[in-house]
Amino acid sequence: MYVITGATGNTGSVITEKLLAKGEKVRVIGRDAKRLERFTQKGAEAFVADETDRSALTKAFSGAKAVYALIPPNLAAPDVRAYQEQVSDDLAAAITKNGVKHAVALSSFGADKPDRTGPVLGLHTLEEKLNGIAGLNALYLRAGYFMENILSQVGVIQSFGVIAGPVRPDLALPLIATRDIGTATAEALLKLDFNGKHTRELQGARDVTYNDVAKIVGAAIGKPDLKYMQMPAAQLKPALTQMGMSSNMVDLLLEMAESLDSGHMKMLQPRSPANSTPTTLETFVAEVFVPAHRGKAAGV
Repeated sequence: MYVITGATGNTGSVITEKLLAKGEKVRVIGRDAKRLERFTQKGAEAFVADETDRSALTKAFSGAKAVYALIPPNLAAPDVRAYQEQVSDDLAAAITKNGVKHAVALSSFGADKPDRTGPVLGLHTLEEKLNGIAGLNALYLRAGYFMENILSQVGVIQSFGVIAGPVRPDLALPLIATRDIGTATAEALLKLDFNGKHTRELQGARDVTYNDVAKIVGAAIGKPDLKYMQMPAAQLKPALTQMGMSSNMVDLLLEMAESLDSGHMKMLQPRSPANSTPTTLETFVAEVFVPAHRGKAAGV
């Protein structure tokens, strides 16, 4: 039995679909039974639980051959780090109590650093906690910057006619589509060929700057002159809180942006076929961003 946390999310849903397509037994964990139905219709077993409920999570991990572990984002949490610590404590406890032998955990580049990485620090401590579990074989997928993060620019383009954010316009970022993280995770779970504790970087198809993002998005939506503007934190903070983020979450994101700009947070390995993934930004923009932009323009 494979147990998938965050099964309805961007990575969990891809992993679940791929495991079910191979005829594997899968237990999907989520907070909403209705949203899990798409998987139960294909043979998965649903388990409704919140990852901050340790006893429910421990029951959900019962009999697991392997687990996909992630800390679901909680952008509105008043204390994001406390929330992350609770979830990682619960994941480690559920894995330990059930004697789970294999876990693939969603981590991030920058998780090697013990400070100044904003929300990524929660993934550093998740790795540390899983490292402390004797007998657990764990693979930490240190993924790049999610392409899905640029979907928030749909509204920014509509309101202000630019793409805006806190990082330098010329900063090369390892942008990755979450579908590729899901595929890599499913492959690792099917093989279970890792022993001990290991990290693996997933760097996306290539490094891309926000200047590149503006050019690619602009060409795709018929705005060839679209530009990226680096915004000061004082201007960004109210805009991000208006989008539903807690003040604490915004502070952590701005700390992460500083860490990216300074080079404190970066991939550690040279790019190679082994750590690169297939989906290009052009493909993501055509298949995901353009429909989202079109829907927003139409008021959907």
